[in-house]
Amino acid sequence: MDEILRVEHLTMLFGSNPTAALKQLEAGESKEDIQKRTGVTVGVFDASLSVAPGEIFAIIGLSGSGKSTLLRCLNLLHQPTRGQIYFKGSDITHYTKQQLMDYRRDNIAMVFQNFGLMNHRNVMGNVVYGLEIRGCNKLEREQRASEMIGLVGLAGWENHPIPALSGGMRQRVGLARALANNPDILLMDEPFSALDPIIRRDMQFELLSIQRKVKKTIVFITHDINEAFKIGNRVAIMKDGCIVQIGSPEQVLDKPADSYVENLIRDIDRTKILSVKNIMSSPSAIVKSGDGWHVAMRQMVSNGVSSVYMVNDNMQLLGLVTLDNVMNVRNGLLSMEEAVVRDIPLTSPDFALQELLPVAAEAKYPIAVTDENKQLVGIVTKAAVLSSLVS
Repeated sequence: MDEILRVEHLTMLFGSNPTAALKQLEAGESKEDIQKRTGVTVGVFDASLSVAPGEIFAIIGLSGSGKSTLLRCLNLLHQPTRGQIYFKGSDITHYTKQQLMDYRRDNIAMVFQNFGLMNHRNVMGNVVYGLEIRGCNKLEREQRASEMIGLVGLAGWENHPIPALSGGMRQRVGLARALANNPDILLMDEPFSALDPIIRRDMQFELLSIQRKVKKTIVFITHDINEAFKIGNRVAIMKDGCIVQIGSPEQVLDKPADSYVENLIRDIDRTKILSVKNIMSSPSAIVKSGDGWHVAMRQMVSNGVSSVYMVNDNMQLLGLVTLDNVMNVRNGLLSMEEAVVRDIPLTSPDFALQELLPVAAEAKYPIAVTDENKQLVGIVTKAAVLSSLVS
């Protein structure tokens, strides 16, 4: 796997006697016993992980599990007691003061739970702040900030004061500010936990929509396993400062690493946490606009299906051609243009499986999955939906 970030055997201890605490940790003593004996608090112990470019990597854990401590090590807000952190192959724990300053300014940004906005600045003033620090001229930074404000859905709010905004809008400002610097990595520390459930759900969907456009590497911290599974391409589950399992949501659900993970996922409704991207597959049969009935028939026969999707040269979906319509074209009853069924069910990769169930129940054909450019990226069959329910 290509990786932009790699953590190896990272340990973070808080206290004045870390050497003794490390020996006790390696001997298998508990965090509580170590704290009583040495006064040292164990934040993270022997954590290893890697994150791919453009991946949303969610870290889930209960309060005190070490997830936020681990996150703060990734930009060296906490200097690890032991271990390495590699950004594009370079160990940041060995960075000079100037290298670390450049890394924090250019390569990594953070979105906080409590927004971290400056009330004496308006929306535009907050979003341009990082660009001011980088020395960008006024025209350049305001142009970039305006783009990001529009991206997060706040166009027209540039001059509004922060106290006048709702919690969801403030978090959008924080996200726009982080994205304005165009960082390689975005660290998000429980960014939606302070929001009410409806706004939180909307922000989750908004983040996934934005991610499809900007394709940033995101490390996302949450205590809500439903949120982690909904947002993360992969998740790391932490307990008592240790990572106990890393995998995709499906892998964790299908093969929990231990009894702790089993208990954590026991009451999860898979339809609430899985989305279309978790169950979709590549379409086996496609024809291009301009192809005749011979090509469509060959695609169906060779793939053992009774319909094919038609796309243009940019892979944008035009519709579906059924076997019955192909036979009608062959017999001269329809033109190939008339054979294309255009009123077919569509969905997007981030659409919740729970909301797809009624659509799948009524669908005559596999459901086409398209992106924001209307390009065909996959299909969802009834069999895939049923399999996800009984797994």
